[in-house]
Amino acid sequence: MATTAGRPSRVAKLPPRERILDAAEELFRDEGIRRVSVQAIAEKAETTKMAVYRHFETKDALVAEWMRIVAADYRAAFDRVRTERPGRPGEQIMGLARFIAEGLPAISHRGCPFINSLAELPDRSHPARQVIEEHKAHQTRRLVDMCAEAGLSDPEQAAAEITFVLEGAQVSTQNGSIDRAGDRLMSIVEGIVDRHRPPHDASRPANG
Repeated sequence: MATTAGRPSRVAKLPPRERILDAAEELFRDEGIRRVSVQAIAEKAETTKMAVYRHFETKDALVAEWMRIVAADYRAAFDRVRTERPGRPGEQIMGLARFIAEGLPAISHRGCPFINSLAELPDRSHPARQVIEEHKAHQTRRLVDMCAEAGLSDPEQAAAEITFVLEGAQVSTQNGSIDRAGDRLMSIVEGIVDRHRPPHDASRPANG
C-alpha cells in the first residue's frame, strides 16, 4: 500500500482496518517499529486506540500483518517474472534482479523494510520476525528452483550468491557506500548465472 500525495482523500475512503494498516505502514517505514506507538497509528488513521485493538490484538500482531503485506509484494514479483517469461528461467532470474535494482532508489531514502525490521526485532519468537524468516526461506526455495530450471550446475550455490548480491545491494544503497548499485547488481547477477552454466551452455546469454 504505497503512499501518495493524495493520501488524505484516498485514505478516507478505506475501511477502518485498511486505514490502520496504511497508517502503520507509513509510520513504520519512516520512523521504525519501536518508536511508533499505537496512539500515533490511531491518530494517523484518524481513529482511536480502541479501534486499533479491535482489529489487531497487539501492536506485534499489527507489525506482523504489515510484514505479510510487504512479503506479498515480493511474492508477486516472483509470480510476475514467471508469467511474463514462461519457460525462460534465466530471464526470470534477471527479471528478479531488475525488480530489486529498480527499487533501490526508494531504499536509499527509507531502507529495506525487512532489513530495518530485523534490526529492531532481535527476538526470533516475535511474530513479525517469524513472518520475515518464513518469507526469506520461501523466496530462497523459489530462487533455487529457478536456478535448477535454468540448468545451472549448482542451483543452491548460485541462489545463495544471487541472494547475497541482491541483499548486499540493498544495504549498500541504504548506507550510500556504492554508486551505480543497480547497474552493478545486474552485471554481477549476470556473471553468476554465466559462471554456473555447464560448459556446453557457456555460449548462451544469461537471460536465455
